[in-house]
Formats: sequence, structure tokens, C-alpha cells
Amino acid sequence: MSSDSRDCPALLVSAPASGQGKTSVTAALARWHSRQGRRVRVFKTGPDFLDPMVLERACGAPVQQLDLWMCGEADVRARLYEAAGEADLILVEGVMGLFDGDPSSADLATALGLPVLAVIDGSAMAQTFGALATGLAAYRPGLQVHGVAANRIGSAHHATLLRDSLRDGLAWLGALPRDPPLALPERHLGLVAAAELGDLDARLDALADAWATHAATALPPPVRFEPADRLPVPRTLEGRRIAIARDAAFCFLYPANLELLQAAGVALCFFSPVAGESLPDCDAVWLPGGYPELHLQALSANRRLHSALQTHHAAGRPILAECGGLLALLDGLTDREGNRAPMAGLLKGEAEMQKRFAALGMQAVRFPAGQLRGHSFHYARATIDAPSTLAATNPNRGPTAEAVYRDGGLTASFVHFYFASNPDAAVALFLP
Repeated sequence: MSSDSRDCPALLVSAPASGQGKTSVTAALARWHSRQGRRVRVFKTGPDFLDPMVLERACGAPVQQLDLWMCGEADVRARLYEAAGEADLILVEGVMGLFDGDPSSADLATALGLPVLAVIDGSAMAQTFGALATGLAAYRPGLQVHGVAANRIGSAHHATLLRDSLRDGLAWLGALPRDPPLALPERHLGLVAAAELGDLDARLDALADAWATHAATALPPPVRFEPADRLPVPRTLEGRRIAIARDAAFCFLYPANLELLQAAGVALCFFSPVAGESLPDCDAVWLPGGYPELHLQALSANRRLHSALQTHHAAGRPILAECGGLLALLDGLTDREGNRAPMAGLLKGEAEMQKRFAALGMQAVRFPAGQLRGHSFHYARATIDAPSTLAATNPNRGPTAEAVYRDGGLTASFVHFYFASNPDAAVALFLP
């Protein structure tokens, strides 16, 4: 046992399937404990941008990603260790169902020794609730399912039926009612972005109030976190300025990516294409993912930005365009209703939004400076009249293998990269 280890109560919040209420319960727990004066740090399992935005508002601190493959185990351990030094409670929201995916939430919980809170939608069951909870707890040896929470209960009596169905050894941790005003709004990529919800804090307070009715007051058991070293970040960007699009159309930004660029010596300059802003003075540009299809007219009308991007590109300066950023650089983009608008025209091609997934899966791209890991998740079909210079691979042998387009200083792809998976390769994307 290391003398530098840190103990902190922690829970991984998972469920039998997607749609059971993991985010609502995690947000309710985070806000409820925060209102009692506890310092709560929240993490999200897997590659997700939208849930963390809501959870950040619930706990008051940035929400980082934890994924054994995309981030790497050392990165995961280091972030949890750092959080344990400043928090009274650590919450990790899982992804999909507890055992779904490779790596799964259960894999993360087992590797890190995190006790699991299983969230089960109890709206259409009574005693079977206990059977389902028992099955989750017994399915994998070595996995500690600490307790259970019910979502969408109909009444206090219903909550009692569910609680009493649990076998010894499974703690009842709380419940949320079946109440439409408590639901977090969704759209095609998941939850509506936190910045678009003017009443989000009121919703979070309502969730915390509802949670308080049935909440277990005791903190979960402490977990021992050991120190770990993340990969070193080169200072090769010292003194450079990177212009980063950040607004309702370009909002998919991992906090860890911004931290890494700052550690590399970068000055981050944020600007809003939707608000009509052009490029600030910069050495490189990053157009992250988001929802350009929801802001077609504003983006199309920003001709000053189109011209500045074209000039920047013609000078051979670096541009990283990820997913929505790629769409914004095409000749045109068509939304789900068939409305087309011209885009910046740096990459010859067109894209159209579909009503079904076009691609989904973890991705790895081997650049000259090394392999970067990330993921793909979009509804766009693109026809690009340019040769792809690199192709991603899927670690789970899934069908998604995104093309990467490189032209001078431009790197464009549907992949959302996690920079800390290879700091050298990430930093190289912003070097001329």
C-alpha cells in the first residue's frame, strides 16, 4: 500500500440499459450532496460531451472522461487520484448498460475498485425489481454492486415495494418519481446542451429535492486511489495562440483537451462563429464538434469567418476540424428538413443530416507523430471530393472506420480526438 494513496467515498452509477435514468440520478446525487456542503467531483464513463455539461452544472466542477481504452488506464487513475485529494465524494456516471461495450462500465468499476450504484427504471415492476438487482450483483465475480436506486416510481408505497424486494447486501440508496418536469430534454445526439437550458439549475434543484424524499443519508464506502502518472506533454506550442470555436454550434470540447493545450504552452482564444465573430489573431485553429446543422443560416452568413479560414489555410497554418467542424468546412450542409446552406468551402464536398446514425464507435488514427484515440458519433452523410490520407481503425472490429483528410495544415475528420491518449501526436496537429 502506497503512503501516497488517498481514500474517498465513490460510486459508479450504472444501469441494466440505456434510458434507465443514470444521468438524472447522478445529477440528483451531485446537487443533493453539494447543497449539503460536500465537495463533489463527477466523471463520465466513455466518450460523451452532453451528459458532462449537465453534470458540471450539478456539481460545480468540470466533468472529465474515464475510458480504459480511449483515455488509457494511467490517465484514468491519475484523474481519479487528483479528484480524491480535493473531494468528499466521487461519482462516475456509467455508459449504456453495466456490462455493455468493451471496455464496459463494469470493466472500469472492477479495475478501479469502484462500488456500483445500479439505477433501475421501476415504473412497470414491483418485486421483480429485486430479482433484476440481484442478477446485476451476481453476474460478474469481483464486481461490487453496493446498492440500488429506483427511477420513475409512482408513489411512496411503490418505492417501499421496490426497496423491500432487495436481498440482504444490497443497499437502497434512493428514488426519483415519474414526473415529466424532472426529465432532462433530449435531441438526436443525446441530452440538449446545458447552455441551451435556461431553467437547468431549477431542474437540478428539483431533482435534488425529489431525491431527498427517499435518499439514503450515509455516504458510500471509501475507495483507495493510488497515484499514477499521465503521459508528459511537450512544450512545443509555447507562446502560440490557438483559436477555438466555442458556442452552441461547436460545443463538444473535452476539458482534458483544453488542459493539455494549456500545458503545452498555448494561449487559448475562444470565438463564436454563430455570433458572427471571425478568427481572432492566431497561429492555429480548432473547430470542434457540435450542432452546425442547427445553426445553418448563422454559420452560412458569417462570410468574414469563411474568408479568414481560407486565408489561414492558404498560408499553410494548422486547422483541426472534428465532426461538426468538418461539416462547417464543406461546400454545403443540408439539415434534416432538407434545408441547404453554403459553408466555408475549404474541403470540397457536401453533407446531409440523416434521421438515423451514420456512424458510431471508438476510433484510432495513426498520425506521423503517433496514434491518437477518440470516437465517432454522428448522423451526417458526407460526400467529399478529396482523397483521404489516413483511415481510422475500430478496436472492437465495428463497421465505423472514419477517413481523415489532410491538406497542407488542415486535418479534418469525423473523429473526436482525446488528446491525452498521445500528447505528442495531439500537439503535432497544431504545428506548422
